[in-house]
Amino acid sequence: MNNTEPSRVILGDCLQELRKLPDASVDFILTDPPYLVRYRDSSGRSVANDDNTRWMFPAFYEMFRVLKPDSYCFSFYGWLQADRFMEAWWENGFQPVGHFSFVKNYSSKVKHCQGRHETAYLLAKGNPLPPINPPSDVMPWKSTGNKLHPTQKPVLSLAPLIEAYCKPGGLVLDPFAGSGSTGIAALVSRRRCLLMEKDATHYQTACTRIDQLPYHITAAGKTNAAQAVR
Repeated sequence: MNNTEPSRVILGDCLQELRKLPDASVDFILTDPPYLVRYRDSSGRSVANDDNTRWMFPAFYEMFRVLKPDSYCFSFYGWLQADRFMEAWWENGFQPVGHFSFVKNYSSKVKHCQGRHETAYLLAKGNPLPPINPPSDVMPWKSTGNKLHPTQKPVLSLAPLIEAYCKPGGLVLDPFAGSGSTGIAALVSRRRCLLMEKDATHYQTACTRIDQLPYHITAAGKTNAAQAVR
C-alpha cells in the first residue's frame, strides 16, 4: 500500500499475505496474536493457532520487515508464554520499550487469583521518536462481552495507542485482525488500516463493521471512538 491507497481487509493467512508487502511499508502495527494457551471461552469458541508456536517467528519476522524504520509495534501476548514471545521479538529485531496493563472492573478468570487485566508490550524497530504526550502504561478496559470474537478487544482501548504511536494518515497493520477492532480504532483516529484474518467468519465481521461506519469516518474524518463501538 502507498500513501494514497484506501484501507483494506484481507482474507488469508498472514504468513502468506505479509510476504506480499514491500519492505518498510507500514507505519504502525497493533495486533492481538494467539496467546499459545489453547483458549476456549464458555461457549467453546477457540482461536486458530493457539495450540502451536509455528507461526511466531515467521510472523514477527515479516512484521519487522514491513514496518518502517524507527517505528512502533504494539502486541498483546499471553503472559504464561511470555518467554516465547520475548524470544520471538528479540530474535527478529524488536526491542521492548514499554509494558502496558489494561485494568478490568470484572474478573475474566478466577483460579489461583482473579484475572482482572490484559497485558501488552510496546516494541520498537530502531529508535522511534517518542510521542509528545505518551499514554499511561496503565489504562482502563471496557468489556466487549466478546460478542463478535472470543478475544475481542475494545476500540476505546486501542484508539489512544494508535493516536500516540502512528502519525495522522499513517497505515496501521493488524495481521491477526479478528473482528476488526484495530481497523475501527484506526479509522476513527484518522489513520488507514490493513487487516489480515484467516477465519472467513471473523473476516466478514471485520468487513461488516467497517462498512457500517459512517462515510465521513472511512474517508478519514474524525469522530469519537465511542460512536464506532459495535
